[in-house]
Amino acid sequence: MAAPSTSQQNYINEFNSKDYLNTSYRANGGLLLGEWTGFVLPNLHETFTKGGVKGDTLLDFGTGASIYQLLSACEVFDKIIVSDLLEQNRAEFQKWLKKDPDAFDWTHIIEHVCELEGNRENCEQKAEKLRSKVKEILKCDALKKNPFDPIIVSPVDCLLCCLCLECPCKEIKSYCNVLKNFQELIKPGGHLLISGTLNGTFYHAGNKRFNIMTSRKEDLEMAFKDAGYEIVKVVYAPRIDKSRMDIADFDGLHLFSLLLPPPSSGRLADLMLQANLCHLTAAGGKERGRSSCLLGGGVD
Repeated sequence: MAAPSTSQQNYINEFNSKDYLNTSYRANGGLLLGEWTGFVLPNLHETFTKGGVKGDTLLDFGTGASIYQLLSACEVFDKIIVSDLLEQNRAEFQKWLKKDPDAFDWTHIIEHVCELEGNRENCEQKAEKLRSKVKEILKCDALKKNPFDPIIVSPVDCLLCCLCLECPCKEIKSYCNVLKNFQELIKPGGHLLISGTLNGTFYHAGNKRFNIMTSRKEDLEMAFKDAGYEIVKVVYAPRIDKSRMDIADFDGLHLFSLLLPPPSSGRLADLMLQANLCHLTAAGGKERGRSSCLLGGGVD
């Protein structure tokens, strides 16, 4: 039996962002270079081009300290919001955003995406475009009904989530509850993109081990359907190189492109009523309205 998932408090206390980036993405040796980046980057590129996923705002949930998942998205969204539970991850992302000399070097990943887009010569332009599109860096907690409590984030055109939910969720029921709460963050008819590993139980950041929820194909598919999403596309791939299973023991990869269907007429009426109530509350007290009104749901 797999060990229980690592607690949020252990992440807060023990997770080292730079160790994780070096373990996973450093040039010539990162565990997730090759199979993971070779899987997720082309699939995200295709999703944001041929797949037609685009719009005004993209919310990246559980960004960590990574930028790779946003490199294709910045071409088709005007505004990007990044978010993470851990202060150390948000600070590490901020280093890259501000061109801090101590920031992790993503050049090799940016070059890969530019190659996919047929524009390898413009890597610096790509980096600057992404920097210009990131408008907010927020704290989030996947286990709260409103993950951004006390802030209210307006529903977005697309919510992206890579290598995240296996960490805070203890079992598939918790995972499904998070998916349901995500509905409040996505516009009706908007998209949810989730990508991660299959059948893993742990990974390392430097010499620290972190246990995760085991994600199985059939459980994920059922969770998305139970949470009310329409599966537009799903891609699976096996892990080929298993020489470093002691660093992370996943054996496959997945990417789901999901659609949040428009609400039924009754549900739409409820949402409109709640929106009007929120407007009236905000008119009586701006700060109180911001902290108490979430379209379609309350706050813990």
